[in-house]
Formats: sequence, structure tokens, C-alpha cells
Amino acid sequence: MVRSLEQAMAARDALLACAAIGFDTESKPTFTKGEVSTGPHLIQFATSEHAYLFQIGSHTAEPMLAILKAILEPVAPLKIGFGLSDDVKRLHAKLDIRCGGIVDLSVALREPGQRNDLGAKTAVAKFFGQTLQKSKKISVTNWALPQLNDKQILYAADDAQVALRIYLHVQAIGRKLPPVKPIKFPKPPQPAA
Repeated sequence: MVRSLEQAMAARDALLACAAIGFDTESKPTFTKGEVSTGPHLIQFATSEHAYLFQIGSHTAEPMLAILKAILEPVAPLKIGFGLSDDVKRLHAKLDIRCGGIVDLSVALREPGQRNDLGAKTAVAKFFGQTLQKSKKISVTNWALPQLNDKQILYAADDAQVALRIYLHVQAIGRKLPPVKPIKFPKPPQPAA
């Protein structure tokens, strides 16, 4: 868990030194119809050696926001994950971060003629012949809590690590992924004339 500005700067430096990093977010689930998510509440990054978890509250201090933008907005390093469309949109809506260099493996690893996106569990089984344990109970916990428990931390770190490991494996076996497409963000409102 990244708790201080010093830890955030060290995480930024380690992440920006990589060509590709694992990436995901977690948001407190909504259970009531019409309830709007206030997420993301957690941003996860991973290198081959470490995972870095940033908690995002209702207000993110400017120095921390600047560090997150320094990691997320450039095209490099590539940000690797599964099902990143909502994550990217929520980051933009909540923190005005315009993510660059996003590689969504759920789309990039889709085989010709395959209609459904590929998930992390399926990718782990396909590429490593192993079962990825992902607890549904943990996935729907309150990610907005000020103190996450050990199971939440492990779940969140695994999400970012797994994505990076699959990407590195796919690269190692020589599989070409489609080029990174820029994310289309809503245009800012134009001032009235």
C-alpha cells in the first residue's frame, strides 16, 4: 500500500522505469438501481517484482494526483490489464486523468471469430495451464474503506500482477498484439459565446 508522498514518488520512479506495467482499479460496488459509483477507490500497478496500491478518496491531494498523472497519462510505460474501458472512463470522470498507452488484454487476446472478451481467469488457464483463484466475495467488498484488509490487498495486487505476467508471456512466445488504440474521451464543454 502506498501511504505517503515519499512512497508514491518511489513507486512512480519504479513504474516509469518499465516498458510495461500491470494496471487495474477497484471501486466500491453499487447495489441499488440508479446509484452512481464514486470509484475508483483503489488504483493498482505492478512491475515484475512489486505491486503498488494507491487508495483514492473523495479528494486526492494535488501532489498525489500529479504522481498518478505522471504514471497514467504518457503512452509509456504501457499499462496492461483486463477490462480497462470502465477503469479508464472512471479515472477520467473522477480525477480528470487521460490514460495513455492502455493495452486491454481482454480485447487484444481475443481470437478471430471469438465474440466474448477474454478474462484473466481464462487467460491464466490458456497460457499457464493453471487456475486463477478470484474470490467473488472479495471482489464485491467495500473498496472505499480507509483501511483495506489483507485479502483485499492480495486480490488487488494479483489483478495487476497477473495482467503483466500474461503480457510478458505473450511477448516471450512471439505473439503479436494489435497496436494500442488511443482512448476516446469526452470533449470538454465549450464556453458559451
